[in-house]
Amino acid sequence: MNFRQHVIDDVEVSLTPLIDVVFLLLIFFMITTTFDRDAKIKINLPTTQSAVSEAQAESLELLIDSQGRYYVDGLEVLNNKPETLFRAMSQALDKRGNNPPLVISADAHANYQAVVTAMDIAGRLGLTNFSMATTQSKRKR
Repeated sequence: MNFRQHVIDDVEVSLTPLIDVVFLLLIFFMITTTFDRDAKIKINLPTTQSAVSEAQAESLELLIDSQGRYYVDGLEVLNNKPETLFRAMSQALDKRGNNPPLVISADAHANYQAVVTAMDIAGRLGLTNFSMATTQSKRKR
């Protein structure tokens, strides 16, 4: 009798399919993820009882955060000087048509002087159609 020894094969776990699946999932989530446009600038808008949402695509957006920093169309202005804000807003107006609506979104804890300065510069630039962004109060009275 001729007995042969059975050779035991080494067990291998192939990680290649697993890595492929992980990369496919990563690509899927990167493509399908949506980002909130206002997530990078945190401001708490003041509340009103009758907030009206009026979204216009060509409007000029000016944000003022709680430290009094200005953001024109989501881009931070270099400093808080009125001359710098004037230049930033006039450059943003050059990209648009004549007299676009201005939406001022100021934090509820923003300095009142920062808001008045923004309104003054809007008047100097000839912007007559502007509104203050607010959120609607959740309490009903």
